[in-house]
Amino acid sequence: MAEKNKSTGSFERHAFTVTLLTIVSRMGGLLREASFSRFIGVSEASSALAFAMLVPNLFRRLFGEGALTAAIVPELARLEDRNPAEARSLAYVALTRVTLFLVFITLISEIILYAIPSSITEHSLGLRTLAIALPYMPLVCLAALAGAVLQVRGRFGPAASMPIVLNLSMVCSVVIAYVVAGGQVGSDHIWIVAIGLVAAGIAQALWTVVMVVRTRPAVSTASASVERRRPPGRRAHRAFRRVLLRSLPMILGLGVLQLNTFLDGLIAGWPAITGQSTIFGHDYPLGPKALATLTYAQRLYEFPLGVFGIAVATAIFPQLSREVARPDVFRSTLRKGLRLAFYIGLPASVGIAVLREPIVSVVYQGMAFNAEDVLMVSPVLLAYSVAIWSYSLNQVFVRGFYAQRRPMTAVWIAIAVVFLNLGLNIFFVFGTSLGVSGLAWSTAICAIIQTCALCFTIRRSLGAIMSREVLGSMIRTLLSALIMGGILVLLFGVMPSTTTWIGHLLQLLLLVPVGALCFAGATFMLGMPEWRWALGRAADAD
Repeated sequence: MAEKNKSTGSFERHAFTVTLLTIVSRMGGLLREASFSRFIGVSEASSALAFAMLVPNLFRRLFGEGALTAAIVPELARLEDRNPAEARSLAYVALTRVTLFLVFITLISEIILYAIPSSITEHSLGLRTLAIALPYMPLVCLAALAGAVLQVRGRFGPAASMPIVLNLSMVCSVVIAYVVAGGQVGSDHIWIVAIGLVAAGIAQALWTVVMVVRTRPAVSTASASVERRRPPGRRAHRAFRRVLLRSLPMILGLGVLQLNTFLDGLIAGWPAITGQSTIFGHDYPLGPKALATLTYAQRLYEFPLGVFGIAVATAIFPQLSREVARPDVFRSTLRKGLRLAFYIGLPASVGIAVLREPIVSVVYQGMAFNAEDVLMVSPVLLAYSVAIWSYSLNQVFVRGFYAQRRPMTAVWIAIAVVFLNLGLNIFFVFGTSLGVSGLAWSTAICAIIQTCALCFTIRRSLGAIMSREVLGSMIRTLLSALIMGGILVLLFGVMPSTTTWIGHLLQLLLLVPVGALCFAGATFMLGMPEWRWALGRAADAD
């Protein structure tokens, strides 16, 4: 009974727990990226490392946090309450079979990379680094899937704090590489950082699997007697087949979606991956530093998204899965999740857009990362930041479709957005002077379009999601964010201009608290309850 109670409760409280742990892990992520920027810089080596991390992360989103998670969480949530023995067996079957499959894929991929002629790999730092980092793929997928099992059991901490292990390992490895290289880490020593990535994956997988074993549901004496007569293993295999059949269409759909992410990285990293500065006999519009520039900007906009947007979506998913049979309760929970995600995401968009340059400088500038690099990354961060609120809403909307066991609806929308994004990428990069910023603008535009499509489509099963309360909340949030943004623009405009790290730090030390107080004060004066939800206090029923 105790375990069951741990798995229940308001998503606001779980969101607050996940948020706190994610803040710690994301701060560690900023420390990791600050180490990368200072020890590696914006270089071909950092682009190669970004590409090597891109491929395992694609599989993580597909198998660890994507289709299988969306299919197995509702099944586990149902079995945890009804048949703990079968739920325990299903978790074991899922973890072992998915891991073995991904290990097989990794071995095949390594053989393919090994078979590539040396005349190609000698000029492709990206492929050489990928060959070292690829074993991270099955490890991180195992850890992510185990984290989903823990979330169903009400244990959000291990999965949310898992990136801390990654950040610690990566910081240590880049420091070691810097010492061994005797200065800036280049192409000859980037392999040390790739090994640190694999070491982090081993630690993450061991940690989460041990926690899954320790938190497995207790089986009562009566259930144990039934289990001896009719072992749940066979039923668990059938349940896993149901999960696979339910998730297979979405795996195929998400495969197309993740291919788009890979193509973004390929477009940005073409010179670093292939060692070529031309394509089809024409000069390539992006240089070898483009993927590194894009990646540094992504890490900064992903900070508020990961801390708040994904935290809300992660915490709300198990609750939605349990409430799907009660449409009114389900709709009320989804509305609150959307209000909270918008309340947090919009001021983050405004604040980062206004303060982009000092943010980039304070986090990255120093040693191998100079003032010119700040000016390269800042426009890309601006493009990404305008849609942070949209990325957050999309996370909640998609969890709503997953909980309803209508994942393909969200996937088909995503696939349509994929083709739009690819077309915009080609247009912005090859048809305009935006350069690598064009990739970020394309992502932001497509995210906003996806939000509108998801909102319109989910009405068919739930009715109007944008009720008077939701729209009123979003209007008040918009007004508060505009007040905050206006004050920040005025203050930022009268402050002395600077290109130094200490100057930008002083700007942030003044402007960030002012902006936070302005937004919080405005929402308090407008009587918005969302600030209490953000602090983990349960929302009152609508």
